[in-house]
Amino acid sequence: MIRLITGGARSGKSTLAERLAEESGLEVIYIATAQTGDGEMSERVALHRERRPDHWQTVEEPLQLVETISRLQQPGHCLLVDCLTLWVTNLLLSETDIQAQRELLYTTLANAKGEVILVTNETGMGVVPMGELSRRFVDEAGWLNQAVAAVADQVVLTVAGLPLTVKGEKL
Repeated sequence: MIRLITGGARSGKSTLAERLAEESGLEVIYIATAQTGDGEMSERVALHRERRPDHWQTVEEPLQLVETISRLQQPGHCLLVDCLTLWVTNLLLSETDIQAQRELLYTTLANAKGEVILVTNETGMGVVPMGELSRRFVDEAGWLNQAVAAVADQVVLTVAGLPLTVKGEKL
């Protein structure tokens, strides 16, 4: 089962993904893609850490996400990836071939064993960003979300803490 949980900033998507992972009854491995480059981001990461149950394994992987999913996926496990848009940011800043990584992720998820829950942001629902890097980020995140949604069994849009199932079985 592949689940994509999307929404805006502070929409409740991570909380929903964490609840679904806990309710799965499987061994949960939390894959964090964030890098703490400043104090505000450190605070965000700390909030996420505090919410996670102690019995969950945490793997911090800002760049090698596809390899990490490939290595850790197996029946009886639930991988929770938070989040794809931070991963895209990391890839952009490291000048990695994002299209190649997107295709590898799609293939990996299409052949996934166990459950995988991926959290992502809907970044293109507002005005077109002014800067070239910002526009590229919105484009890359949108293309990644489309690719993952195509292979996902379930896609949930989270708005104001409320889940709206847009693909698959309703929550």
